Amino acid sequence: MSFKTILTVMGASQSDRDLRTATEMCSEVGAHLSIFIVAMAPTPTGRYETLAPAWLEHRDRCIEDLATLVAQVATQLASTGLSFDVESIFSELAGVAYDIGERALYADLVLIGPATYEDDDLKRQIVLGGLFQSRRPLLLCAPGRAATLKPKTVLLAWDSRPQAAAAVRDALEIMKGASAVHVTMIDPVSTPRASGEEPGADVAVYLARHGIEVTLDVLPSTGRPVAAVLQKHALEIGADLIVMGAYGHSRLREFVFGGATRTMLDETKVPVLMAH
Repeated sequence: MSFKTILTVMGASQSDRDLRTATEMCSEVGAHLSIFIVAMAPTPTGRYETLAPAWLEHRDRCIEDLATLVAQVATQLASTGLSFDVESIFSELAGVAYDIGERALYADLVLIGPATYEDDDLKRQIVLGGLFQSRRPLLLCAPGRAATLKPKTVLLAWDSRPQAAAAVRDALEIMKGASAVHVTMIDPVSTPRASGEEPGADVAVYLARHGIEVTLDVLPSTGRPVAAVLQKHALEIGADLIVMGAYGHSRLREFVFGGATRTMLDETKVPVLMAH
C-alpha cells in the first residue's frame, strides 16, 4: 500500500513532538497530512445536578482552547508546503474510539507519535478506533527513536495468521524499498494447516513475486514472551521497523489485546507497523 493520506491523532497538550514527527514522515513520502486533535472529557463524579454547570463550563473552555490550537497548528503547517487539514473534537471517553475510527476511514495510515505513545488512555482509543474499528494500518512511534516509512532494515513478524498477512499487504511498498527484510518466526510449527512443511517458505515466495528478497529467521522463545524475543532480535539486526499483525477480541464490555500486541503497544523501543 502507498500512503497518500496519513492521519495523526494527538492530544491537546501533545502537539509539538507529534506534529514534527508527522510532518517529517509526510514530507518523506509526499503524503497529505490529516491532523485530528482530541480532548477527552473528564468523567463526572458526584451528583449530576451539582456538577452539570461546572462540567459545561469546562467543556466550553476546552472547545475554545481547541479552536485556538487548531488555528496555531494550521499556521505551523502552512509554512511546510505540505497538503494538510486540521480538525478537533471534544469527546467523552466512551465515544473517542468511534470518533477516531470514523476519521480513520479516509486515511491510508494512522500515526501515533512519540508524545501520544506515552498517553495510555488516548493511545488505547486510537488503537481501538483506527486499527480495530476501521482496519487501518497503525504506525507506533516510540519515544527516542526516529520513525521512517523508508526503512533500510525491516523485521516482519510472521505466524501464518490472517492478521500477519494483512500486515504484509499493508507494508509491501515499504518492504520493496528496504535493503533487508527479515521474516522472523518464533517457535513455528511445521504442519500443513499452519506454517507448511518449511515454515516461512510460503510468505518468502509471495514476497519474492513482489521483488522482495528476504532472510528467514527462525528463533526459539526459550520460555520468553514473543514480544521480548522480537524486540531483542530487532535490536540485534538493526531493524528500523517491525511489521506485525495485531490481535485482540471483545470480552463483554472490555476489549482485550493479545499478549504480544499489548507488550508492543506499551514497551516497544523500535517503531512498529501493525495491521488487523
